[in-house]
Amino acid sequence: MSTVQTQIRIDATIKKQANELFNELGLDMSGAVNIFLRQCILRGGLPFKVEIPQYSKELLNAADEAKHISRDSDVPGYTIMEALKKALEI
Repeated sequence: MSTVQTQIRIDATIKKQANELFNELGLDMSGAVNIFLRQCILRGGLPFKVEIPQYSKELLNAADEAKHISRDSDVPGYTIMEALKKALEI
């Protein structure tokens, strides 16, 4: 089997994270890409579902609320579990 060199552009952070994962799996980037391409050929398409997630309005509102709370300096934060437990006691 002959091989050819291929160049692709990848976000630096994504590449670093992927390399760390592949190293844990005993693979390098080339091996992982070859597995991906073989799976695409085998399945006649991408080997996973590609879709835009559809989140409920309730979940999106809760995420927005959590974001606002996390940035509100008037909301106390806790670094000690006992202090958090005490604050939750009513």
